[in-house]
Amino acid sequence: MRLRICHLYPDLMDLYGDRGNIITLVKRCNWRGIEVEIVPISLGQKIDFREMDLVFFGGGSDREQGLLFDDLSGRRENLVKAIEDGLVVLAICGGLQLLGRYYQIPDGTKIPGLEILDLWTIASNKRLIGNVCLEVNLGEGPNSLNTLVGFENHSGQTHLGQVKPLGKVMRGHGNNGQDGWEGAMYRNVFGTYLHGPLLPKNPIFTDHLLKLALQRRFGVASLGLLDDSLELAAHNYMLNRLTR
Repeated sequence: MRLRICHLYPDLMDLYGDRGNIITLVKRCNWRGIEVEIVPISLGQKIDFREMDLVFFGGGSDREQGLLFDDLSGRRENLVKAIEDGLVVLAICGGLQLLGRYYQIPDGTKIPGLEILDLWTIASNKRLIGNVCLEVNLGEGPNSLNTLVGFENHSGQTHLGQVKPLGKVMRGHGNNGQDGWEGAMYRNVFGTYLHGPLLPKNPIFTDHLLKLALQRRFGVASLGLLDDSLELAAHNYMLNRLTR
């Protein structure tokens, strides 16, 4: 089996070690004998999202988001079709914001989003920063995912419309520091403010994304077990530190 992972704008959207998410996806596939092709896509490069199995969209500054909209708007129809067909997407921070309706910068100007997720973001002079843990409900059985840990650092405050949150904040700020929600989900699209990078400390979530991608492409809904003792130790250490 071979998975194709699209890394969107790796040269422009790569804050806070988010490239580590790509490394984690590749390693957890390789350890199971699954081949992976990474397809980096930046401004002006051609891509058919329907041929991809997973898309990773990292975080960037306000300046990068303004640069990307024109490029992304020309890709919107193709991306929407792929998402409706079950494409797996992980969008971090600025990537999450650009999938929404708009990002309003301090002078009131609204940077348009792709309007794929029903959410919007308003810049604030208060920065939401620190370690965070979430209560989530993804999957079933003994390997179901109940918690996520990560690190947030954003001044944009995101508000959800008719879209589900990724999880409920146990400790930290979340989307806006007010309503207790973090991230967003739609079909196989997962958006979050959790950096760190996110996936090394959350192996069950990583495998959840891979299972969805494998099921869509090959009809395979299971993965071989790995020794996740170190990864889970890191996860549980942070979880206990934040919730004790």
